[in-house]
Amino acid sequence: MSERTSITLIDEVSDWVVSQALTDVDLKSLVTGTCERLAAAGVPILRVNFTFSVLHPLYNAMGFVWRRGQGTSVDGLKHLPKGEDNRYTQSPYFYLVSNSLQHLRRRLDKGECFDYPVLNELKEEGMTDYLAFVRNFEDQPGKGIFGSWATAQSGGFSESEIEALLRIQKRLAVTAKVAVLKDLAKNALSTYLGDGAGTRVLEGQIRRGDGETIRAAIVMGDIRGSTTMAEVLGRQAYIDALNTFFDNVASAFSDAGGEILSFVGDGFLAIFPCDSNTKEARAKACTAAAQAARVASAQMAAANAEREAEGYDSISYGLGLHIGNVMFGNVGLMDRLTFSAFGSAVNEAARLEALTKELDSHIIASDEFRSRCNGHWKSYGEQNLRGVAHSIEVFGYDVNIDCSQNCNGPKVKPELVLSDAEQIMLLQQQKQPAVS
Repeated sequence: MSERTSITLIDEVSDWVVSQALTDVDLKSLVTGTCERLAAAGVPILRVNFTFSVLHPLYNAMGFVWRRGQGTSVDGLKHLPKGEDNRYTQSPYFYLVSNSLQHLRRRLDKGECFDYPVLNELKEEGMTDYLAFVRNFEDQPGKGIFGSWATAQSGGFSESEIEALLRIQKRLAVTAKVAVLKDLAKNALSTYLGDGAGTRVLEGQIRRGDGETIRAAIVMGDIRGSTTMAEVLGRQAYIDALNTFFDNVASAFSDAGGEILSFVGDGFLAIFPCDSNTKEARAKACTAAAQAARVASAQMAAANAEREAEGYDSISYGLGLHIGNVMFGNVGLMDRLTFSAFGSAVNEAARLEALTKELDSHIIASDEFRSRCNGHWKSYGEQNLRGVAHSIEVFGYDVNIDCSQNCNGPKVKPELVLSDAEQIMLLQQQKQPAVS
């Protein structure tokens, strides 16, 4: 290596990258730590882009851009793009994958126009050299790392600096794959079980019967008339209606800090665990659930207005709100378990939700829940809940009076912009281009 790049310091960076495979390092920390150590070792990187195929149940890829002195930015949502934008099919990454190449280098200080739009942009930023690479995890395009290194150093990267970057990116691919697999386990458990339940499983609650009893506010939600909807709407329109319900109602509770434990058909179960078994903690959990119910009602009302304008029937639903002790843990077969909440309080919440079919309110709460939070409530007197020995006083919730936040319309998913590497990775996961 040249005098500008110390092999001893690069060895230190290389050892650090490999050692991270034995830790719980996340991808952002891995990217940031690698880039900062390379810069500290004298490698003149100014801008670095990494995109990983993260094997997430909901997302396809995660993109990271590190800039010297500015840290690392992250792009979160990775859905397949609609159509193929020429900007991305003309990207260096697309060229590399299409031609089964691992590297592409372009000097940006030669005063010429370049074959890829991103290179002209980098030149305008003052970059003098660009080195793109692809490292596949498997023998399949779009499964691995896409990345690029850029510098503003006069004369671009030296041979010793390129050698150092190639060496590091090989080891980075190994550690990144380990981190990706760890993230897969965490993401899958979080997506299918919820954050709290997923964390408990990762921490070792994996045997049948493992669990604990906790105090929590409980929410049961369900669509009304779903059987008729399924018959009238047809498969796709019915699925769209379910997603509209979940996007606007279930998500309101998740956004408010509740844990969605399960989706059962056209319904869901959520809990707001109490931080402690104190009066204040119980009031906090119930208040959070009640506020989420207000937001859910407003969002669903706006979504129904849009459905009616498009010629569809509105979606009717019910919510049951309760608080009590729930058993939180694993049940099922020895080799096929589910992690959820069970117990009499959960059953009572389900019965409260069922009462919304009979009473003039789509939100029904027990007196035990209602007494722990503010709001405009209407008593429906003592009611007998099926399977419950004693009758309880129940209340309907007038959300039209209390709605004061996040009530301007249905929930809208934000538009997110993907980097070049992310777009190409997603295109490659959709189809493999012909090799020229």
